[in-house]
Amino acid sequence: MSVSTAPPFRADHVGSLLRPPALIAARAAHAEGDLTAEELRAVEDETITEVVALQERIGLGAATDGEFRRTSWHMDFIYQLGGIEKTDEQIRVRMHNATSEDAFTSAGLAVRGPVRLEHPIFGDDFSYLAGRTTTAVPKLTIPSPSMVHYRGGTAAVDRGVYPDVDQFWADLSAAYAAQVRAIGELGCRYLQFDDTSLAYLNDPAQRAMMTEKGEDAEHQHLRYIRQINAAITDRPADMRITTHVCRGNYRSSWAAEGGYDFVAEALFGELDVDGFFCEFDDERSGGFEPLRFVPPGKQVVLGLVTTKRAELESKDALKRRVEEASKFVPLDQLCLSPQCGFSSTVEGNALTLEEQVAKLTLVVETAAEIWG
Repeated sequence: MSVSTAPPFRADHVGSLLRPPALIAARAAHAEGDLTAEELRAVEDETITEVVALQERIGLGAATDGEFRRTSWHMDFIYQLGGIEKTDEQIRVRMHNATSEDAFTSAGLAVRGPVRLEHPIFGDDFSYLAGRTTTAVPKLTIPSPSMVHYRGGTAAVDRGVYPDVDQFWADLSAAYAAQVRAIGELGCRYLQFDDTSLAYLNDPAQRAMMTEKGEDAEHQHLRYIRQINAAITDRPADMRITTHVCRGNYRSSWAAEGGYDFVAEALFGELDVDGFFCEFDDERSGGFEPLRFVPPGKQVVLGLVTTKRAELESKDALKRRVEEASKFVPLDQLCLSPQCGFSSTVEGNALTLEEQVAKLTLVVETAAEIWG
């Protein structure tokens, strides 16, 4: 069995990590006006340096900055795209877990000008990360183009700017293509598009919500796949791009349920990425059967270790599940990771820093025992 020397790695992780107490305190002080932006960034720099070193000590092949400079995994990026503005409208996403319900709420968005890239988003953040890695490959995570549409829908697009919605999609993909080029010029060779929409659309309830908004819910995933492909078609030859498809992650809760069956054939067969991070941590994510559509040459990172609960999985159970998945896609095309980030928003999931380390260590050790 070959050892993976290019991303995604046999032992990998999605990206976001729990914010340490020093960073949480600094953010609170900055919000109260007691800490300047420069002082906050200094704390971010220090905690990112520490978390990169932690990832390398654990033995991970890739390291992120934990998304420590962000409040949200996606909106911090989307609001920096030219033509997109934050609105007073509140977007409320209903979340739930095994015992309770919650809601993720953020400001709305509107497309009020031609969509464009005005500067490399997270460019300075990536450069800082790359300057702190020694053994791991620096990985940047950004929301996929789909998230711009899924959050606001076509109704958020000013028809005075885009009387032809197809031009909105063309400009959106062009802005992302410019982002990919710009990040590539900064040295990024591992880029991940995070996308909840492609997983949400497996849930009939989510498709019903899209239909109520006037969208073509039965075919929306095909549009999303086309636009992501347009965004990455001219990526640097040595840049590896993955996508993470999950059903929501906010304070240990999720928004959608159901297997990957509805989108699987198009997702795995048509999306032109190098690897897929898929969550399979419990029954709400369905079985491995949709992986039969994964073509040769593509990697699937099995998200078998949950980030939503503290209890640690057993190595034997993980090995059995990897073996089960290998009935549908060859073992050499599989990798292992947590099912999602640990802190998709600044609040984080219901785990301690020590429990997070234990989960990541389990991934590294189990992957080594499976693939060598």
